[in-house]
Amino acid sequence: MEIKIIDKSDWVSYQKLRLTALKVAHEAFGSTYEREVQFIEKQIIERISPNSNKFFMGIFDGKELVGMVSFHKEIGEKERHKGDIYGMFIHENYQGKGLGKLLLSTLINKVKKDYPDLEQIRLSVVSNNTSGRKLYSNLGFEKYGVEINALKEGDEYFDEDLMVLFLK
Repeated sequence: MEIKIIDKSDWVSYQKLRLTALKVAHEAFGSTYEREVQFIEKQIIERISPNSNKFFMGIFDGKELVGMVSFHKEIGEKERHKGDIYGMFIHENYQGKGLGKLLLSTLINKVKKDYPDLEQIRLSVVSNNTSGRKLYSNLGFEKYGVEINALKEGDEYFDEDLMVLFLK
């Protein structure tokens, strides 16, 4: 297993895993399979290409991307002390092996190193995602609220727990 920053050369692997995530954990993401299956190479590359305020990190089994997460630093004058984690997903064949913890720990360490002034990392997790909430809690994230009806799919609503990791 190798953990590294996802870049434009990984766009096919990223899109394959992203579409899998949107199918099998559709309730956990704000987007949909139907929307993103239409994305073209340029759109995907623009999304995943790292810059000074964002990066996507992946865990690879050989050449196959089996887990991913992204980090986005706020750029607003009064919000530069915060960053957000989005799109955490480990392929179902690799879940329960500690890879999510390894991937997220690696991301947190990179954030601490690359953004020394950052004070907090936020994320949201669907409230009924017990394993996700447990993972984040074990890494030091604290629940600070709940967004009621955060996501809507058809006639079904999903609440999201709002969590934060204070770095300072």
